[in-house]
Amino acid sequence: MKFYITTAIDYANNSPHIGHALEKIQADVLARYHRNRKEKVFFLTGTDEHGTKNLRAAQSLKMDTQNFVDKIAEDFKSLKKLLNLSWDKFIRTTDRENHWHGVFKLWRALKQNGDIYKRSYQGLYCVGCEAFLTEKDLVNGKCPDHLKEPEIIEEENYFFRLSEYGNRIKEKILNDEIKIVPAGRKHEILSLINGGLEDISVSRSRERAPWGIPVPDDDTQTIYVWIDALPNYLTGIGFGRDNKESREQFHEFWPVDVHLIGKDILKFHALIWPAILMSIELPLPKSIYTHGWITVNGQKMSKTIGNVISPGDLAVKYGTDAVRYYLLREIPSTEDGDFSEEKFKERYNGELANGLGNFTARVLTLASKNYPEILATEIDNPEENLWQKIKETEKNIDKKINEFKLHEALIAIWDLIRFGDIYVNDAKPWENPQNKKREIANLVCILKNIAKFISPFLPQVSDIILSNIKKSGNVYKISKGENIFPRI
Repeated sequence: MKFYITTAIDYANNSPHIGHALEKIQADVLARYHRNRKEKVFFLTGTDEHGTKNLRAAQSLKMDTQNFVDKIAEDFKSLKKLLNLSWDKFIRTTDRENHWHGVFKLWRALKQNGDIYKRSYQGLYCVGCEAFLTEKDLVNGKCPDHLKEPEIIEEENYFFRLSEYGNRIKEKILNDEIKIVPAGRKHEILSLINGGLEDISVSRSRERAPWGIPVPDDDTQTIYVWIDALPNYLTGIGFGRDNKESREQFHEFWPVDVHLIGKDILKFHALIWPAILMSIELPLPKSIYTHGWITVNGQKMSKTIGNVISPGDLAVKYGTDAVRYYLLREIPSTEDGDFSEEKFKERYNGELANGLGNFTARVLTLASKNYPEILATEIDNPEENLWQKIKETEKNIDKKINEFKLHEALIAIWDLIRFGDIYVNDAKPWENPQNKKREIANLVCILKNIAKFISPFLPQVSDIILSNIKKSGNVYKISKGENIFPRI
């Protein structure tokens, strides 16, 4: 039983914002969920550090490019602690030892198979996208994502025979051998295939693109992103490293179970990447999950507008699990969503402070005051209707997580919290606690299971709650603990 999940590797041209945080947190939930199921998990993330965009960002600051991407990579790495992320490896495309060898191995295999060839080409190149565009991609002559006119580039490059793989990819997607979530994205990819696939450029002239991995046996060319960045999913688990440990790790975890990416790079992962893997006869990714974008107060995040939100600043101000909760609950997992500090505070006070925080405080206060020690059999065997509700909640959470509807999984958990609130209000154990041990034990059971269910989403809070319901032999020892979500 293994589970291999990857995020996109982020361009190292700027510090992370809450859009980057959303993807990493979503992936972290899935990784933690599968670890809780006793599966062997590998969670990979990292930074894409080559390319014109990163080079120009460094030049604009008059910095050495390697020093510049080193700094940005550290900014992204800092999210691990700030957001309590549990990735197993952070891959960097400038890492010669762990990445470059695999890229060279892949390039040579593709070329040996006849799927890489060289020819002259002229096209419209968007630096922001790090991609060539066609006229039909443009809106009023500009890239629709970056609102800039593309540059006209003419040079001799290496190309990959993507056109040869359209029908095979289509079959895999139609049969859900490559499962694309949500289904609407699947139809987008099938439409692109039906429109015909063209071969793609996989190198740039070294003169125009000096910052990158050189093409093997041709120092006039630099390997382009498709054969530089996408193979991180291979190199991150050992591909290209000639030692026993790396080979065993690669064979243990490949293929990918989930590629978790933004909707803007779906076609690269659902078309180009499978074709590359088909060429070298490696198993294909099992699924590709796509999330949307985050706006801020209804506007696209922009340095010009000044509305870019730092996830680290939010976590320091409001707490890590509060940030995780907002992004997971407010933003539908596969759709666009909006951030505002006002909505953040509303969810915090209404659902964290008044919801989970209040229920936790009520239960632990009642139990620690009246029955600080309760037999495990009394807590682990609640009344039948309570146990049915707990099991129904668990089943619903499993279903929603496996459908990549993390926001709906949280709704199911908060429904159990409301159920607990109703139970405690009806039972009124504070009125006659010496005769309400059964009811208090039931409440501790509900809270213990809530803590278990939230552990992939809010791991710190889960640990805090469970630390106040400690099992010692055949007894649970219950303490009041701290206020986990004070109102703001």
